[in-house]
Amino acid sequence: MWERTLQDIIRGLRAHKNDEAKFIAQAMDEIRKEVKSKDMELKAGAVMKLTYLNMLGYDMNWASFHIIEVMSSSKIHLKAVGYLAATQSFDEDTDVLMLTTNLIKKDLSSSPAEVAITLNGLSSVVTPDLARDLGPEVFIMLNHSRPHIRKRAVLTLYRVCEKYPEALPQGIIRLQERLDDSDPGVVSATVNVICELARRNPQDYLPMAPRLFHLLTTSSNNWMLIKLIKLFGSLSPHEPRLVKKLQPPITDLISTTTAISLLYECVHTCIIGNMLQGPSGLSLAQTCVSKLAAFLQDADQNLKYIALLALVKIVPTHVDLVAEHQDVILASVDDDDISIRMRALELVSALVNKHNLQSIVQQLLSHLVQPQTSIPSAVQSLSQHVVPSIPPKALSAPSHSPAYRLVLSQRIISMCSDSMYDNVTDFEWYLSVLVDLTYVSDVDIGAQIRDQLVDVVGRVRAVRACAVKLMVKLLSDETLLVHAGEPGSCSEVLWAAAWICGEYCSELLAPEELLPYLLHSEVANLDPDTVAVYLQAATKVFGYWSTEAAQQWTDDLLDKVKGAVDSVMERLEDFVSSPHIEVQERAANILQLFAFVKHDLTTYRPKLEPTFSDGYSASVSVFDTPEFDSGPAFPKSLYLIHPLFSAYELNPVASAAQASVPVPEGLDLDIWIVPSMQVSVHNENEGSEVVGEKKVKKKSKKGKEKESPNGTRPKGMKKKKEDEEALVPLEETETPEEIAERERQKAERLERMREDPYYITNDRPSKLPVDDVDSIPIVQLDELPPPTPKVEPRLFALKSSSARSSSPRFVVEKEGEMPEGAMLTPPQSHSAPITRQQTPSLFERISTPPPILPSFQQYDVPESDVRASTPEPIKVTKAKRKGTSTGKKKRSTGAG
Repeated sequence: MWERTLQDIIRGLRAHKNDEAKFIAQAMDEIRKEVKSKDMELKAGAVMKLTYLNMLGYDMNWASFHIIEVMSSSKIHLKAVGYLAATQSFDEDTDVLMLTTNLIKKDLSSSPAEVAITLNGLSSVVTPDLARDLGPEVFIMLNHSRPHIRKRAVLTLYRVCEKYPEALPQGIIRLQERLDDSDPGVVSATVNVICELARRNPQDYLPMAPRLFHLLTTSSNNWMLIKLIKLFGSLSPHEPRLVKKLQPPITDLISTTTAISLLYECVHTCIIGNMLQGPSGLSLAQTCVSKLAAFLQDADQNLKYIALLALVKIVPTHVDLVAEHQDVILASVDDDDISIRMRALELVSALVNKHNLQSIVQQLLSHLVQPQTSIPSAVQSLSQHVVPSIPPKALSAPSHSPAYRLVLSQRIISMCSDSMYDNVTDFEWYLSVLVDLTYVSDVDIGAQIRDQLVDVVGRVRAVRACAVKLMVKLLSDETLLVHAGEPGSCSEVLWAAAWICGEYCSELLAPEELLPYLLHSEVANLDPDTVAVYLQAATKVFGYWSTEAAQQWTDDLLDKVKGAVDSVMERLEDFVSSPHIEVQERAANILQLFAFVKHDLTTYRPKLEPTFSDGYSASVSVFDTPEFDSGPAFPKSLYLIHPLFSAYELNPVASAAQASVPVPEGLDLDIWIVPSMQVSVHNENEGSEVVGEKKVKKKSKKGKEKESPNGTRPKGMKKKKEDEEALVPLEETETPEEIAERERQKAERLERMREDPYYITNDRPSKLPVDDVDSIPIVQLDELPPPTPKVEPRLFALKSSSARSSSPRFVVEKEGEMPEGAMLTPPQSHSAPITRQQTPSLFERISTPPPILPSFQQYDVPESDVRASTPEPIKVTKAKRKGTSTGKKKRSTGAG
């Protein structure tokens, strides 16, 4: 009978490429018949063919028992086939492995050739049970007379100790003995095994250090030296004395070896083994850095990569040494290999300091700029046909990869913002970098740029004027609005631009010109959070501008202010119907404020005589004529909006501010804020009857008198206190005493409401007494600022300030503001602590402070009703209650 050999199977696969599955199925049928044969040669041939097919992906687990039969053959060439098939297909889940224990023991005691084959197979198929049972036989093989057997036994011992850790203590002793073996191959294999075992528990191998050090200084085998260097890198952190001992031989290897792999391993071991620390490690560090810098200039990309990888690990401890090769490192950022670029970018980030930050950032920004593609001229087109030119780079270059651009943009921000902007000396430059990133990054990094803009402007006061100027350019750029919804548009930056322009609009010379951009029709397409900030910023800008207009008021400004109010209200109508609740609510509230301002501007009448020589007096007859009143020379509503946002300045908050807020005395956070009413079960009926009587009393005021059907009313009255009035149905006519009592309770209620900031009361009396004219406050019109000549400003020009020098000194408020009465005090070394009392007011930050505003009457409130602490004139909302004890006392007396 003719059987196919392995060579026939290979030829048949090559000849049946179109119907390979059919040929394999036919071959498998033949193999299934052959492995059942009594002829061991035929069985081994079938196993060999099956092993080859298994390498192609076909299953052979069904033939595990037949493989063991071939392994038990007495012929060496057949035994080798069986062990080869076992290493190819057996694993820990193979159930027939338990049958191989005695077979392997027998083979380990046979001829050297069979022992070598058995050790090779055992190292691949060993299981915990086999390692436990065959461990002693492997230890015996370590003393074999043949070096190749000892070498195989050492390598097999690693697998035995890995599967059966209980054999490791004895294995360490036997391995230490093999370090003195006469054969270099056995020693090299032993060092390799120890290096791998020492990764788990290096302390167990410290006794081998003297012998290993001897091998390090005497061996010339580079591969064994690499393993020894790795091994000492694992041991030196656990034995500090090894560091000083290893520095001379490692320095000699780095200086003399030509093997790149050995050189890199020496440098890596110096880093992880803390050999570069201290005065003795400085020379070694210089040697390592110089060698690695030479790799950066090599044409081999692999050498560049490993050099950058090693320099990244050295730079935390020896940044000055690495910085000497900054130009070579920056050149690697321009490499075409993306992996080299990423490692170089990581290294450059670690090299940044105050002196090289700007140059490094400018070079990194150049990688984000898209190449300009222009149409070639006729001469250029003709020259391209005559002289072939180098083809341009494809658009898949690393600089155009979104992942690389994102990492690069994030690196630029992290380098500048590291350690609270310690490396930034010019914050105006940093703001321009953030604006450039907005346009050239082309990735979704807008949220990080937004946070940086707000943080820098909030912490660095000297940069706010420049920030407003740059943010105005962003707001006036319609390109950002049109492409706001596209990926990589960085539209979140507009949130910061609107907030900065609204918060620091005092830096603008003509802030009213910014309103059309803040209320542009395209703003509605932005994110709802950004739209809400736009509306808030528009309100702040108008509030500040109207305040300045009031300070420099002339009657010619009335039409301009009216036009601005009408324009703002018209644009706000589009936002009132927004589907987003935050935008809708803000727009509705702002619209109502402007409606109030518009009504006041409509009713305003210019003064016929704006100035007086000696002011008003009580005898002046101006109150008898309609042409004059006691109000100011400008509409009072111009001061309505600005105080809502300028009462306190927004300062950076310390990171520990929230945790430092002290708990008020008497506040127990574990008790209920509103105690539950304790009503007994047997009083429920009585309580319902009292409630019924209250309802009767309420309805009796409407003329509908109802009486209780039974005698429950006197019973309910017994539960009342003696000093309280009994609940009785009221008649249609009230007695004088009841009327007086009701008036007294009404007066007390109105007094409580007047003191409560959550109630809006009408304090304006219906008419003033004729004999109380002298109590009306008088406005001194001569104290108002004289009208200043209007200067035609440039668009979005900043206010000129003599205090603002050409090179401002930037001070970063790193600590932030702490709450009053904080338990944690800021450090005393802080140069300029910021407290709320030291915060300059809005008018202290502008170039020319306006004169102090005169105190004038808000509305016609009689002097007798003015409380002890009158709010400031420009405020229209109720001030916080003063005299808390009085309010509590009144509230307690009126509770009855």
